[in-house]
Amino acid sequence: MGPNGGRSNSFAEGKTMEAVSHLNPDQVTADLNAAADYALKLPASSGKLFVAGFCWGGSQSFRFATNRADLAAAFVFYGGPPEKDAMARLKATVYGFYGGNDARIDATIPDTISNMKAAGKTYEPVTYEGAGHGFMRAGEAPDASDANKKARTDAWARWKSLLSK
Repeated sequence: MGPNGGRSNSFAEGKTMEAVSHLNPDQVTADLNAAADYALKLPASSGKLFVAGFCWGGSQSFRFATNRADLAAAFVFYGGPPEKDAMARLKATVYGFYGGNDARIDATIPDTISNMKAAGKTYEPVTYEGAGHGFMRAGEAPDASDANKKARTDAWARWKSLLSK
């Protein structure tokens, strides 16, 4: 989707994220459906389908769950919710992973809890005290804060436990 049919490295410096944020949501859903359909056909597939994403991808994972009825679960790492009306289509449980120092995303959590509850859907958010946006990546850096390290460790343990259910 890069300029002149290129890839992400063909964008001018600092313009990749801007381009990603303007992708057509229907195309994103179609791409995720293609990946999911392919994964379900793999010999190693258990037949259970999950989606996970981080930041913009976390938001897309949440939104994708409103469009894919056979998902077992959606794992949303510091991503925002879909439109309120779309939540009624959810079949999967949505598990949220959020940093306590992520004001932009954290501001969406109370309404998401209310909207999911009103729609009769299961949403299990966990906010990791002191961690920032992107703590899964930041928490592995050599100079990571203690809060990001702890959040990353705890989130990995939670995620692996949920995947093994």
